[in-house]
Amino acid sequence: MPFAVYVLGLAVFAQGTSEFMLSGLVSSIAADLGVSLAAAGLLTSAFAVGMVLGAPLMALAGRTWPRRRALLFFLAVFVAVHIAGALTPSYGVLLATRFVGALANAGFWAVALTAAVSMVPDRLKGRATAVVVGGVTIACVVGVPAGAVLGERWGWRAAFWAVALVSLPAFAAILRSLPGGVRGDGEAAPVRNELRVRDELRVLTGPRLRPTLLTMALVQGATFCAFSYLEPLLTRESGLSSAWVPAALALFGAGAFLGVTVAGRYADRRATALVAYGMVALALGWSALALTAGRPVAALVLIPLLGLLAFGTGTALITRLLGQATGAPTLAGASATAAFNLGAAVGPWAGGLALDAGLGHRAPVWVSAALMGLALVVAGARRAAVAVSGVRVTE
Repeated sequence: MPFAVYVLGLAVFAQGTSEFMLSGLVSSIAADLGVSLAAAGLLTSAFAVGMVLGAPLMALAGRTWPRRRALLFFLAVFVAVHIAGALTPSYGVLLATRFVGALANAGFWAVALTAAVSMVPDRLKGRATAVVVGGVTIACVVGVPAGAVLGERWGWRAAFWAVALVSLPAFAAILRSLPGGVRGDGEAAPVRNELRVRDELRVLTGPRLRPTLLTMALVQGATFCAFSYLEPLLTRESGLSSAWVPAALALFGAGAFLGVTVAGRYADRRATALVAYGMVALALGWSALALTAGRPVAALVLIPLLGLLAFGTGTALITRLLGQATGAPTLAGASATAAFNLGAAVGPWAGGLALDAGLGHRAPVWVSAALMGLALVVAGARRAAVAVSGVRVTE
């Protein structure tokens, strides 16, 4: 595996820490800025909306740039908005910085996924995808719990400063490890696809890929819905003290890391089985967490298992999508990023609606179970349509 692929994973670690760390900070942000838990949860949704919109837009805007230049630009913007977020006393400004930061993150993801799979032969594309996505899971193991600890001791702003600082080594590593100069000196000319943008969009919106993209969004919506409100679930339903929150987040991240590792090893050969079994297990797992959240031991056992299932299934879905979207080389990574984060936007929003309706702190987990049920319906409808048409599905 080329070292540059691991460098991309390092950068994604810093960005993944930012995307996920609010799950341990929602109460302190809400208290400091004088907003509700649901409003604090919308900061996650704002980030995800920026990712959804930014993935295709940034991929198109940067398609003629050398890849290293694009990656460095997006990462620099990401650092700048985190500094602004750490300084602002305004909820509105913080919301705006989350959105802009997500645009930069989306651009980085879209370029990084495409760059990673282009560096390796077909038999290693699943592993290359897993290395990049693995940066997020390591963020869940290390970065997110560390952010929760910083927030507990020095306030939520300390976590924003930490993300900005951790991004700087990633910037330096990309500068040194990816080929060519910042201006593209010595770098191969940017890939110019023969297909026009509208042709790529036709591929991505075709009947083969639409169900996969929708399934990805629903699976991630279920993950983010429960994960965004994990801290109040544990402290107000399970009866655990806030000191347990970083440990619980680390458990989720450890499970996620294992899930990505397993998916990276087997997704190229058994993507269909991984997706099918993972989705069924997730529907059952989120239901089990909602039922047993009042029992601390049960909750702490289920959390890493759900992290494994969520990120293993998500990685297998990304691998399958990239394999199916060979006719959209510019926008394939962007579409995967957009689908992933469409779920990340809808999930916390739906969970917040359930909280505002007075349904209790277990309600977001029940919403996650419902989203997984819907994902199973979509996946089942796709396979039924394929069976009726008589076309063999190759994953």
